[in-house]
Amino acid sequence: QMQLVESGGGTVQAGGSLRLSCASSATTFSKYVMGWFRQAPGKEREFVAAISQISNTVYADSVKGRFTISRDNFKNTVSLQMNSLKPEDTADYYCAAKEGIFVTSPSRYVYWGQGTQVTVSS
Repeated sequence: QMQLVESGGGTVQAGGSLRLSCASSATTFSKYVMGWFRQAPGKEREFVAAISQISNTVYADSVKGRFTISRDNFKNTVSLQMNSLKPEDTADYYCAAKEGIFVTSPSRYVYWGQGTQVTVSS
């Protein structure tokens, strides 16, 4: 059983930056695909970014060029650097993990953190 704990959320003005981190309890962290998802009030949870076991990355079109996902297999962490933030990025952000193939659908991820709130003011 893997536990994931997110940190780094907060309130920032439009155009600003935040860095989210997710710490994993897994001793075999390197074998997991890691993803970031977000859910805004009244909306479904949506894919933001994912990183494979060998650090291939994929991004939602809405964040491409502004967000960067990275992982540290020695520290068992995954991070999401968010730049040029927009009010529409406001949401609860979740870290998630799965074994196996590299996918973006949230339904395919097995382990989830509790989420961290990001608010971008205009």
